[in-house]
Parts: sequence; structure tokens; C-alpha cells
Amino acid sequence: MKEDVFYGKGMAFVKKDYPDLYDAVVTLNEAAYTGKSLDYKTQKLIALGITAANSDDRAMKKQMMSAMREFNVTKDEIVDVLRVVLLTSGNPPFVKAMKILYDLAE
Repeated sequence: MKEDVFYGKGMAFVKKDYPDLYDAVVTLNEAAYTGKSLDYKTQKLIALGITAANSDDRAMKKQMMSAMREFNVTKDEIVDVLRVVLLTSGNPPFVKAMKILYDLAE
């Protein structure tokens, strides 16, 4: 299910040199992804939408790959998320996310 993987390149340094900060991030991750009211798949799709809305290429790709791998999320499910991104954040982040999705699907 939920992995303790943090995609920021700097987290390896934090884990090595500042384990107290790393532990705080792990604890925050566990507190955020509880699955209490929304299941983890839904929370993962929300995270994907947020990274897409922020036009964060690297995070979008990682969130899409993780969602597909962990939950067998389909291209159509991701497109449903991206429809909301189009509505709320506009065309540029939407088309960027669509390109990443189609690059992954190939």
C-alpha cells in the first residue's frame, strides 16, 4: 500500500544528516494518508491532481506512476482527475499533464 517514498531529491540528504526532520516528514505523511474517510487510492488521485495543478512535471510523473503501480489506476481515471485540473487550473497544467500521461502510457 502506502510507501515511504519521498520524491524530492533533497530528502536523501535530510534522511542522512537530519534524521529528526526526516522522521517528522514520515510522521506527517502517515497522518495525511490515513484512509479513514477517503481510501488511499482516492487520496493518491487528489495528490496527483494537486501536482498537476502546480505544473510540477517530476511530481506529476511520479504520482501517475505510483497510482498506476499501486492501484492499477487507469489512463481514464487519471484523465478524470485532469478534467478537474483543466477546470480549476486552466489549460497549461492540463496539457502538460496529458503529455506526461501519454508518454507514460507508451
